[in-house]
Amino acid sequence: MRLVTFRRRTEEGVEQRAGIQLDGFVLDLAAAGEASGTDLPYDLLTFIAGGPAAIDAAGAAVEFAADRGAEDYDGQRIRFDDGEIQLCAPLPRPNSLRDYMVVEEHLRNCVAKGMLPSIPEEWFNIPAYYKGNVDEIYGPDDVVPWPSYTDKLDYELEVCAVIGAPGRNISAAQAPDHIVGYTLYNDWSARDIQKREMSIGIGAGVSKDFGSSIGPCIATPDEFVRDTAALQARIDGEVWSDGQLGQMRFSFEEIVEWTSREQTMQPGDLLGSGTIGRGCGVELDRWLTPGCTVELDAEGIGVLRNTVSEKGAGPRRAEAPELAQRS
Repeated sequence: MRLVTFRRRTEEGVEQRAGIQLDGFVLDLAAAGEASGTDLPYDLLTFIAGGPAAIDAAGAAVEFAADRGAEDYDGQRIRFDDGEIQLCAPLPRPNSLRDYMVVEEHLRNCVAKGMLPSIPEEWFNIPAYYKGNVDEIYGPDDVVPWPSYTDKLDYELEVCAVIGAPGRNISAAQAPDHIVGYTLYNDWSARDIQKREMSIGIGAGVSKDFGSSIGPCIATPDEFVRDTAALQARIDGEVWSDGQLGQMRFSFEEIVEWTSREQTMQPGDLLGSGTIGRGCGVELDRWLTPGCTVELDAEGIGVLRNTVSEKGAGPRRAEAPELAQRS
């Protein structure tokens, strides 16, 4: 199942709703639930907090809509063609954002390029993380700001695990029950500022907090084979990064176990994998330019596309399509 948040234009204005992405169209989760006799929420975070029972109810709504093959049910729209809606960040404001760095190839490449002096010994022992800014989240087709203070803006090709069920002191064996799915994550980085911040021994801060992109959907584990799925980053249509998540020093299950020790994880927590090997510009010694388009692509999840603004120009959210005229 591919869970999305979408925006559509109505006669009253623009509304944002939770949905399920199918081939060529999106099913309105709450409307399909109502039509099939199930109470499903309008908000995706509320939905995933409902756990397996909510997923099962959504599956029943999908079957109901498929059986009827109609856009409407009892006068209410339950499905929309792709061109009628704009996908948003699946969680426009996640509960939290933690980003780990557990792919050794990426780390070694960063050392070789002078971003780090060496691989710390403790990296092999614990899955350390920094906390990102949940107030600056971007989704598909949004224009991401080029901060005025950086000359070296970089993309990072990552995958996030999304927590769907709360828990504390969760074992690695129990962790799959708490992960609702996975999404693409672009951890935008101001590399010149990041290097200065982290030389102090703390951070990252403003070198990361100006923006993170997630999407286009949250793919449930049956949709996304996380270790072997093909991942790619394209800049203005040219492939810069190509690979797989592959071997992680710590699995997502081990990350959940470590992170949930004496703290409660909540639905909507995002856990970033860190960048895949050769999955960012600093590893390649290639740099983004103002106005470029960055596409992250993951087999089973889809394409997360963003354009970068001119330097200092600020962000711009993708607009909902104009209201389609229906006969």
